[in-house]
Amino acid sequence: MPAPIDMIAHALQVFHDGKYDRDIATSVIEIAASSVLSIVLGFLCGLALHAMPGARRTIEPVLSSYYAIPTFIFYPVFIVLFGVGKPPIIALAVALAIVAMVTATLNALDRLPRALVRSAQVMRLSRWKSIVKVKLPATLPYLSTGIKLAVSYAVIGVIASEFILSGEGVGYAIGYAYNNFQNDDMYALMLLVIVFVTAVNVALNAMHRRFQSRLQR
Repeated sequence: MPAPIDMIAHALQVFHDGKYDRDIATSVIEIAASSVLSIVLGFLCGLALHAMPGARRTIEPVLSSYYAIPTFIFYPVFIVLFGVGKPPIIALAVALAIVAMVTATLNALDRLPRALVRSAQVMRLSRWKSIVKVKLPATLPYLSTGIKLAVSYAVIGVIASEFILSGEGVGYAIGYAYNNFQNDDMYALMLLVIVFVTAVNVALNAMHRRFQSRLQR
């Protein structure tokens, strides 16, 4: 195992040389796509379940135990549906992350003040305008928690999938370096992942604090 200062120096060199630019770009694209899909689809599914109490009572117990299911078992299904390449990896990451956003959306809508809902009804807003102009702004402090978790799970899903299911990406590059005893590259890539995830979490925490400050006004 190289010294930490050597890891940093080699990581900077690898980043400067562009040796893994394609793998880094692949992972960033997959993480961004799966994060956006998880957040948007999770929010829409949460809205739909909140509007259908009967369906919610049926599905909510499944959501509470969802993470006991290893999502990687669905990879053969995603291969059949989406083919080989990025789409099944993105689908796996979405499957891992979307439930966190659905749960956060349900929690946010449950906490929505009834006065706001009645105000939207008094102003005779359409369902879409009510969502965009009333419900979404009011629930953002609670939705931000779901966004944080969805992005975190998307990163985990993409990197983990690349380790065992892909021929490109940072996860694949780390596994390839490990199998070929390229320890310098392996630790450099691991360090890059840690730095990337830390930067994303710092940005998401800042967003979360900003939205949470609305609750204290």
